[in-house]
Formats: sequence, C-alpha cells, structure tokens
Amino acid sequence: MAFCNPLGLGKRARSGIRRRATAIGASLIYLVWAATPSYAQGIDIIRDTEIERVLHSYEDPFLKAAGLDPHAVKIYLVNDSSVNSFAAEGQNIFIQTGMILYVKSPDELKGVMAHETGHIAGGHLIRDVSAMNKSMIPMLIGLVAGAAAMAAGAGEAGMGVMMAGEQVGEAQFLEFSRAQEATADQMGMKYLTAAHESGRGMLAVFERMADEAAMTADPQRSNPYASDHPLDRERVALLQSLVEASPYRDVQDTPAEIHEFQMIQAKLAGYLSKPAAVLRRWPPSDTSEPARYARAMAYFRQPDLQKALVETNSLIAEEPNNPYFHELLGQIYVEMAQPQKGVAPYQKAVDLLPDAPLLRISLAQAEIATEDPKNYKLALDNLKIALQQEDDNDFGWYEAAEAYSRMGNEPMADLSTAERYFADGQMKPAGMFAMRAAHGLTKGSSDWQRASDIAAAASTDSSNKQ
Repeated sequence: MAFCNPLGLGKRARSGIRRRATAIGASLIYLVWAATPSYAQGIDIIRDTEIERVLHSYEDPFLKAAGLDPHAVKIYLVNDSSVNSFAAEGQNIFIQTGMILYVKSPDELKGVMAHETGHIAGGHLIRDVSAMNKSMIPMLIGLVAGAAAMAAGAGEAGMGVMMAGEQVGEAQFLEFSRAQEATADQMGMKYLTAAHESGRGMLAVFERMADEAAMTADPQRSNPYASDHPLDRERVALLQSLVEASPYRDVQDTPAEIHEFQMIQAKLAGYLSKPAAVLRRWPPSDTSEPARYARAMAYFRQPDLQKALVETNSLIAEEPNNPYFHELLGQIYVEMAQPQKGVAPYQKAVDLLPDAPLLRISLAQAEIATEDPKNYKLALDNLKIALQQEDDNDFGWYEAAEAYSRMGNEPMADLSTAERYFADGQMKPAGMFAMRAAHGLTKGSSDWQRASDIAAAASTDSSNKQ
C-alpha cells in the first residue's frame, strides 16, 4: 500500500449538479465538481470545516518548510474507504477518508501528509507526464512492429512483439515511480524535522502496511520491477535510519492534538460507518467527547434526530464555545424541518468562527429555508461574504440564486446561476444565464460587466471547441 497514486484518482462519482447539500455536522458534504481540478472532477469530495482546518494545521508547516505558499495548496478529503492519499497536478493533496480512519495518531497522519508534500515540492507530478510520454515510445514501437508482423501473417509473433513493447514501457515508468516514492520519503522526513515533528508516525504507518502486505502474500510485491513503489521492507529500513537521525525523533503528540484527532476520526466514522458499527465501537456507556460525537453523527444518519439532539446538546453543555457542535445542532434542526430553530445555532457557529465560508453558507441555507422574507437579505449578506472567500463554491451560488429569486430580483438570480455554472466549468449554460442577466442589469454596472465577462468567456470556449 502506498501513499501516492497520481494516476489512479479513485472512484468516479455521479455526474451532474446536486441541488442541495447534506452535511457532516453542518459543514457541507457534497459532490464537488467546481472546486476540484478538472482532472479530478467527479471524485466524491467531502467538505467539512473542522476536518479541513485540522488537516491544514498539519500540512501548512511542511509547505512553509518546502518554500511553498500554504494558500496555493488545496487539500481535498475524498470519500473513499481505501487506505490511500495522493498528490496531483496543480499543488493539490487528496486524503481519502479510509486513510484518516486507518492512522492511529496525529503524527501518523502528519507523516502521510509530509510524504505527499515531498511529491509536490519535488515536482514529481510534472515529471510523471514526461516519464509517461517516454514510456509510450517502446509501447508504440511494439504496436507498430507487432501490427506489421501480424499483417505479414505472423499473428502470434506479432502479438508477442506488442506485449513485449508494452511490458518494457510499463517497466520504465514503474522504475521512475519507485525513485520518486523513495525521494518523497526522504523529503517528507526533511519537512517533519524542519517542523520539529517526529518521523515515527510515518515509520509506523509504513511498518504496519509492510506487515499487512506480507500477510496478503501478493506475488507482485516480491518483484521490485512490477511495483511502482519501493519494496516495503527496504522502504522501512531506509526510513528507520532517517527517523533515528532526527533530533526530534522522540517528540510526541500533545494531549490537545490527540483529542482533536480523536474528534475528527469519531466524526468521520460516525457519519460514514453503519450506525450499528458506530455503537459497537462507541457504546452509550462511553461518555467521552469523541464517543458522544460519533454517536451524534450516527443517530443523525439513521435518522434518530431526537437521540442526535441529546448527544449534541450534551457536547454543547460541556464545551459551549465549540463552533462545530453548534453547527451540528443547526443541521439537526434543519433536517427535522425546523429551520427556524436551526438559524440560532448556525449563527452561533459563525460568530465563533467568522472566517469559515462553509458555515456561512449553511447559515444562509437555513435562513432561506425559513421562508421568512426578513431572512432573505440576511442570507444574501452571509453568502456574499462566503463567496468572496470561495468564489468557486457552486452550492453557495445556488443558494444566492434562490435568495435573489425569492426577493424578486431575477437578473441577479440569473447572474448567480451563471456564476454557479461558470464555477462548475459548464460554459454553455453559464453563457446562457449570463446573457439573460445582462439584459436585466443596469448597463455599465459591476454586475452587468461580470455577466458580460462570463458571456464572453463562454463564447470563446464554444469557439475553441468548434
């Protein structure tokens, strides 16, 4: 098992635009097309403010150590149960939910992320393309020679030539990939050391994976030329020496870091696992915060919203300034078709964490759902702030269109819909709604200019495709 698989971007999600979002707590969890790079569109991405912030708190020191801008690197949480993570073109890191549930401590997850930082800083993602192009040469030569042999009547010989060319090309690329993985390990250790973090977490993950690989007894793994990663035991031995050489090898996670990590693990497991499995792991007799958090999520999913309320309120009573507990309470009320009760806890979450755009979008969603005209302006105010921070959030633009429409401002509803499609890369409908918006907006205004820009971009895109 390996961290980086830049060519295998996981399972594909269903295509199309989702009308509304469900949630982890009240943070939006939905299929994201616009906010992900074009090559990764359709991956099932989870959005959650709490988890994203924890991941960035781990990753940002490594990026700074690598001389990279933390604001330029995006971290995506992929809803996939397999134990994997990968970096991809454009300085993006994808962490699968299976990886977060697999690791046992903050330092293990930090080790995974430091490794991925090594891929980004090492320029491996760009070099992969070059390596693939070079590996295609023997494949193409094999195809041409094989086809010629088959045309001359040597069918079996021709097939053999084709297969040989393919095998040579594959071996070239795998050899290149193995070198990249070893380099990413070393660079990851360098960044862990620069951040005064121990490498024991990275080592522990590799050791556990090596043990599991040995138990599967996969013949492929015994052949170093048929793998795109260094042999596990060799990798562990090299990493062991690097860890022991670090002056921070004995640094341990703080109690606060461990608690924070246990909370996001419980939150993910509670939301993604079957409720029965959650209750077995965190039975009602367990009154710890992570256990109650996991049960609150599990009850929310069942749905047994009354039990979810009990667990959530107990968390708020113990930690009243935790924005994520108020967020969850707001979502529960919205799911109970009581959005008017959901507004206050959502507002409390925003007050506690005003720079979190997903929280503001959730608050706006609840305000619109009350169907109280007095709340529509409040919702728009929140959406404007959120969309300044995340202008590619297609769900936020959807809610803005809904609010404008309910207020009777159809030109702005059309412009918001154009923004939604533009963020999603759907240029044809973006252009159509932008032109509709421009006809109803004051000519020369900033909104009219934005509609005109989107229409022009859509027209250019259409011309380029012809």
